[in-house]
Amino acid sequence: MFTSTTPSGISLSELAAQVWNSGKISSQERQVLRSLFLNHLLSDEEIAAIDRLLHAIRRGWITVLE
Repeated sequence: MFTSTTPSGISLSELAAQVWNSGKISSQERQVLRSLFLNHLLSDEEIAAIDRLLHAIRRGWITVLE
């Protein structure tokens, strides 16, 4: 299975887990997710992870930091 990595070298799944566990997403993490989503071929699993994060943000379970 191919896993997309962020510029800092961590995988998309690790980034998603880090955001989920902290309950916060920074502007840098948002930028990385945006870049991965727009510029890389992602698996269905990776797209679902991003969708889950966006759902959690909309529900207020994850706080967006400026």
